[in-house]
Amino acid sequence: MLVLVTYDVSVTTSEGRRRLRTIAKICLDYGMRVQNSVFECDVDPAQFAVLKEELISTYDSNEDSLRFYFLGKKGRQRVEHYGSKPVSDPTSDPLIV
Repeated sequence: MLVLVTYDVSVTTSEGRRRLRTIAKICLDYGMRVQNSVFECDVDPAQFAVLKEELISTYDSNEDSLRFYFLGKKGRQRVEHYGSKPVSDPTSDPLIV
């Protein structure tokens, strides 16, 4: 299933900047960045449960926010992109190693 993960982290303190970096790294483990604080994650339900737990254990509920948008199995067909920074599709684009 395709899940869109968005977050807003307070960076007024060094702890906040650390949380921001940590949350971005966690999201990169499960998906790809499509905007600064927005990630598309193609995960199964078990992977999503782990991702969600990692993010919830990292963010500060008094300072930050997390949002999850569930686009489903056919989520990529529902996404339209315009403008700069085209995003690759890891499920269909070739991978060069």
